[in-house]
Amino acid sequence: MRKIIASLDIGNHTIKLVVGEIVRGKLNILACVDVPARGIKKGFIVNPETAMLALEDVFKKGEEQIGLPIKKVIVSVPSNGIECFLSEGYTSITNEEKIVTSNDIIRSMQAAVYNKIMDNRELVTILPTKFLLNDSIVSASPLSMHAEKLNVKAVVVTVPKKNVTPIVKCLEKLGVEVVDVTIGALGDYYEFKTNKNSEEVGAVINIGASKTTVSIFNKGIITSSEVIDMGGDNIDYDLGYVYKINRKDALFIKETIALADKNIAQANEAVIVEDKNGDRIKINQFSASEIVMSRLEEILNLAKKQINLLTKKQISYIIITGGVTETAEFKNIVDYIFKNAIIGEVKEIGARHNKYATAVGLIKYYDSRLRLRNRDFSIFSIEEQEELSGIHKKVNISENSILGKLFGYFFDN
Repeated sequence: MRKIIASLDIGNHTIKLVVGEIVRGKLNILACVDVPARGIKKGFIVNPETAMLALEDVFKKGEEQIGLPIKKVIVSVPSNGIECFLSEGYTSITNEEKIVTSNDIIRSMQAAVYNKIMDNRELVTILPTKFLLNDSIVSASPLSMHAEKLNVKAVVVTVPKKNVTPIVKCLEKLGVEVVDVTIGALGDYYEFKTNKNSEEVGAVINIGASKTTVSIFNKGIITSSEVIDMGGDNIDYDLGYVYKINRKDALFIKETIALADKNIAQANEAVIVEDKNGDRIKINQFSASEIVMSRLEEILNLAKKQINLLTKKQISYIIITGGVTETAEFKNIVDYIFKNAIIGEVKEIGARHNKYATAVGLIKYYDSRLRLRNRDFSIFSIEEQEELSGIHKKVNISENSILGKLFGYFFDN
């Protein structure tokens, strides 16, 4: 079975849908689309009817790209009000061979959360820190090992139900099954996960349109996360307020002429737009960059402060991603404030923009959960996979076309 997974990231500006296939441990992007978000504020659905129209649009675009209906997804939900706590659970190995199976792993993890989640909260992930066989032998992957008893120590992550229920209900009304819900920070981490940072303590910062999420990871396990209500939208508002222009023109200025570093901006580079009074005004690169840089400094300094509040441990790495990091010369301002931080760049062909970091990473995260449980999964049936592969499809090639002539040349000679 091909391992094909779809993920959905609902943002304030855009809704992103990514479909990817895991082949020999590598992710190949099959579809990557986004549409303007409607009925959504800071990742929360505030108008279900309008939000469903936007969701319908993104699935339609994705299905046009891939050629098949997308009816199963994993979804990122807002991490506001997140709680992470340590827990443990165990199960007895009941098969005659006393060999740990994937079902034993699942049962031990279920035991770790049984009766430990309040009614007003929703489980978004269980992250095992280690497994113990017969209370003594430690293993990261106990599958197929001999034991009488399997114990798991894990970090359990929950969010308020209000973060999850409206999204799931909207998707169900569209006929889309939510196979898993989780938080965007896990997607961000898994997109940039390396052997090195999986053994260290670090921070991942995602600067989105309406909010900035700061998360701490200890050896690949999320331990805390906080949301700052500030993002790229604030830059647009600043530009609009100073120059008295509409939001569309403010976004145009941010994306075409402004730099994240005013120190290398040029005063002779300029654009002309109309203000709200209908007057034509000239905006130069230096003045626009000064506004952009000021707000980015504020966001990054708040994120830096938040890291210090979330953990007292030594931070070995800081990864910054999200759509705002695509701002020209963003690396310069990162270096001014953090010195040792890096910009996490999405490098998968077909999704090379940092606004897709969460959605792409969620596929990798879900694949890691499947491998831990030794499970196969695809959003498509075997018949659909054959259709996707082109099996049983007959391709009609005209003899007069260039491709037809090439076929004729190779088969006739």
